[in-house]
Amino acid sequence: MTGEGQGKIGKTVQDSQPYWPEAPKRPLGIGGDGAPNILVILFDDVGFSDFGCYGSPIATPAIDAIAKRGLRYTGFHTTAMCSTTRAALLTGRNHHSVGVGCLANFDSGYPGYRGKISREAGTIAEMLRPHGYRNYMLGKWHVTPLTESGATGPFDGWPLGRGFDRFYGFMDAETDQYAPELVRDNTPVDPPGTFATGYHLTSDLVDQAIRYLADHVGDNPETPWLTWVAFGACHAPHQAPFNMISKYDSVFAEGWDVEREKRLARQIEMGIVPKTTQLPPRNDSVRPWAEIAEPERRMFTRLQSAYAAMLEHADQHIGRLMQFLETAGQLENTLVIVMSDNGASQEGGPFGMINAMGPYNLRRESLDEKIARIDDIGGPDTHSNFPWGWAMAANTPLRRYKQNTHGGGIRDPLVMAWDKGVAARGELRHQFCHASDLVPTLLDVVGIKPPKVINGVKQMPLEGTSFAPSLANAKARSKSKAQYFEMFGHRGLVQGGWKAVSYHPPGSDFANDKWELYNLVRDFNEVDDLAEKEPERLKAMIEEWWRQAERSKVLPLDDRFAPRFADNAKRFHGPRNRFVFHAGMGHVPTDVAPDVRNRTYTIEADAHVDGPTTEGVLIAHGDATTGYSLYMKDGRLTYDMNIGGEHHLIVSDRPVPAGNRRLGVRMRRNQGRNLATLLIDGEPAGGFDTQNGFVSFISWSGLDIGRDRSSPVSHYEAPFAFTGKLRKVTVLMDDDQALDPVAAATAALARE
Repeated sequence: MTGEGQGKIGKTVQDSQPYWPEAPKRPLGIGGDGAPNILVILFDDVGFSDFGCYGSPIATPAIDAIAKRGLRYTGFHTTAMCSTTRAALLTGRNHHSVGVGCLANFDSGYPGYRGKISREAGTIAEMLRPHGYRNYMLGKWHVTPLTESGATGPFDGWPLGRGFDRFYGFMDAETDQYAPELVRDNTPVDPPGTFATGYHLTSDLVDQAIRYLADHVGDNPETPWLTWVAFGACHAPHQAPFNMISKYDSVFAEGWDVEREKRLARQIEMGIVPKTTQLPPRNDSVRPWAEIAEPERRMFTRLQSAYAAMLEHADQHIGRLMQFLETAGQLENTLVIVMSDNGASQEGGPFGMINAMGPYNLRRESLDEKIARIDDIGGPDTHSNFPWGWAMAANTPLRRYKQNTHGGGIRDPLVMAWDKGVAARGELRHQFCHASDLVPTLLDVVGIKPPKVINGVKQMPLEGTSFAPSLANAKARSKSKAQYFEMFGHRGLVQGGWKAVSYHPPGSDFANDKWELYNLVRDFNEVDDLAEKEPERLKAMIEEWWRQAERSKVLPLDDRFAPRFADNAKRFHGPRNRFVFHAGMGHVPTDVAPDVRNRTYTIEADAHVDGPTTEGVLIAHGDATTGYSLYMKDGRLTYDMNIGGEHHLIVSDRPVPAGNRRLGVRMRRNQGRNLATLLIDGEPAGGFDTQNGFVSFISWSGLDIGRDRSSPVSHYEAPFAFTGKLRKVTVLMDDDQALDPVAAATAALARE
């Protein structure tokens, strides 16, 4: 070789520039002995008082042990909802500022309400990666629009697109704990077990976390890591081993009124709340326990027992994860964080639910039906949630619930421990801190600055404030700048130890909302409204709220969630009315599956039937709690429309002949009723006529062809794979959909 190329080859090593990038910068960490590992354990819908170390009788020894080795914060605030808190926790900014104003599956078009974290707001994983961290995400993600969760993505909002190196979990707001909608990295995968084999998502997530960390330690134990474990617990459905559920019946038999009193007494004794703290009146529409009849009491108690067992079950597996870290020599230099994303959920309503999938499709679940199914609660064919009274107790001593900007919605437990970096043991920290403060705190602890550019995109400033000094100093000053809150029109502002807050009745004029004012230093749980005594202070705080709202993209205020949600769904699906699913395809998430709610549609499978022994699922969307399935069994074609556990079944009036066949079902809408007809080669083969149908949603579990992968929609054992040859399934939908936007929005909020 001659010429220019030869000249390049002839350069000495000393003269050449390396072709590999600059080695990652290795921060020293707060103690100067190397960057700490970071373990974030994030619970879902767990109330302020639910950990044992915050006053609960629920057994949480692993969390309590972490608290004993570290700190408990009593002034930690979130954003009142799941997606929004996660956006703030991951980015260090306010949730509206980064585009996640309410739900990840809601895009109103306004900058603060796109349902997806903007590229200008890097995540903590993206910030740590250039400094040598390996980042592992397990469990609930829910900061990507669910319409982007299908096989074509786009994947830029998935965990691996936002700085995590590995992901094992679910994209949605919730999932069945025995038959979850799992994703590994960027690909849907089947759960590795079933209820019958002892499977539960919580144990699986911890198994995978241990796997990731064991691999990490085996490969390079000196490399720091971030592991983010976001449990499905304790979001509905409340599911846990039956033996753990039943033991709590006696614990909660005295009811929510007595339970609140007991929890407050423990909190005062622990120093969680001031000695002068008084319980507020019951939340609106919560009945006194003494007025509830015995059968209903037993059912309500069992619903609470399922919730408690789900939390204890998760704690047991936290203990297993902590034991692994200790055995692997990783615990001493690991900052452990345990918290909840918002207050306890109000979506169970005044009476709770055994299978919420029926009521959310306007199929009433009667009290007698609930009581008859009391022993099913927490099992694989239930989707249970507890009633308002128990959610109120979970939030003791705070007012209201998740979705609200009063304390019960936004004040949550936070436990932090770090053997190598936090000298304090078992202490309390009472200063105000917010979900957006976590990233600045972690960057402070690690010893790095937030990057100005990530992947070529200029970054917006962090809006949170580090509370790292409080790790070592109980007298460290609390956050001085004001912090706004907003969710579905409910508003709030915390500033200088004061809080202004407004509950917004849906559909009312924002100008008529009543603002309340509280001195949080003297009034922990917002019971002494000083609005009339301090009108000038309140006026100034309201004006500050509007300034912050404008700066953080909260505006325009819009509480028309139901029509907006319906418009959002129409905008995504558009005019598409034909889906073709070919054999060999994978699982389809529910939000990108055919939307057959309240409309005329035809499903047709192109299949070869070998003979009378051919059987199995042609197409199934949903799970045991709700959905539809078209399948062959005992030589006949069958269609099952399962509405909240009530099966509307058609079995063909004749066997299916061997050979190439077109097997389908036609559903027609007629004056508010659903008329179904089975089709064999286009000819009718039986039908039904019912008022029930998919009013609000089909299922939060997705769709499969050729099998029903986990939790069976109908009367067969999953996966009940088709034994003939399935070539494709076609779904055709008419343009006659008549959605009830209020019902659909109610179901969407429950899912969140």
